[in-house]
Amino acid sequence: MLYVDIPTPAEVSSLLATRGDGCVSIYLQTTPLTQKIDAVRTRLKQLTGDAITQLTDGGATKRAVWPIEEQLHDLIDDEAFWRTQANSLALFITADSLRSYRLPSHLTETVQVSDRFHLKPLLRVLSMPQHAFVLALAENEVRVIELLGDQPAQEIQVANLPKDAASVAGTANVNSRSYSGRLGAGEGQKHHLRQYCRLIDAVLRGLLAGRSEPLIIAATNPLLSIYRSVNTYPHLAERAIETSPIRLSPHELGAQARTIIDQINARMVADFGTLYATRENEGRATTQIALAARAATFGAVDTLLVDMDGVRPGRVDETTGEVTFETHESARSYGVIDEIAGRVLAQGGKVLAVRRKDIPQEAELAAILRYAI
Repeated sequence: MLYVDIPTPAEVSSLLATRGDGCVSIYLQTTPLTQKIDAVRTRLKQLTGDAITQLTDGGATKRAVWPIEEQLHDLIDDEAFWRTQANSLALFITADSLRSYRLPSHLTETVQVSDRFHLKPLLRVLSMPQHAFVLALAENEVRVIELLGDQPAQEIQVANLPKDAASVAGTANVNSRSYSGRLGAGEGQKHHLRQYCRLIDAVLRGLLAGRSEPLIIAATNPLLSIYRSVNTYPHLAERAIETSPIRLSPHELGAQARTIIDQINARMVADFGTLYATRENEGRATTQIALAARAATFGAVDTLLVDMDGVRPGRVDETTGEVTFETHESARSYGVIDEIAGRVLAQGGKVLAVRRKDIPQEAELAAILRYAI
């Protein structure tokens, strides 16, 4: 199984705010298969060497380099840490700390050294969901299926989840034709099903609190519509798997759910493109890096699309947003587009990390502005 640590918004904000003479960002592909993990550890050792070289070439002293190197070697030697991995690993290291995140996506390997962290690859995980839950809902059973990246979907155990609708109602079944007050026939059945769904929603709050992954329902009416009416999770997917889940395996449910996830992601990109075309005619959209940098600095960017893989080295002035490009990566520069994305997030904007082909004009970024500048 995959062991995943998705950073919270507060953690992302902390990473964005970090500044120092030697901030090291490492992304590498890992594996949940423990018998293959030694090759990953060896690769991290090599990437550690690359980071140390970048730090040294940037003028860092041995006293500044040594704590970073020690923390990375300690991690490489940590047997327990490597027993529980996912598909990628993101590491953010300073002389005082090392933060690691196990991620479900297959991210491109990179080592970046600067006075701030390189976070753009991480934004793909946060902005384009590859992690989701399926609520397989029927009168006689309820299951929760978890999807993580491209790994096989798995049923997870959720404490206090009811066995079925009848056990919640305290009756032999919820389809009784007898009456007790108004609770009989169709009205009684709906009452019991609503009670059942309300309890499930309450139980799932513990699992889903603070999350933003889609929750996809697999059910038929009337349970499907009833659950929607009582749901309190804000990221319930609009589309559902509209079939009885009783005889469907986690793998089958996962395959149908992934189609919905792909549609959610495609819709996000398509909606951006439509709005971008409208805002461009109003002078409120741009693919120019320099203009986007100034807009981000002054809080004028509402939504930003960025190429998740590309890196343009340089610097962005803290006050004016003026961009200075560099021809080569070094510890004295950082990813300009990464910095722009960080400023957008810090000002309450939204950032989507996508493939370059999904960006208008196949540019390195595209920004929709809150107002013309």
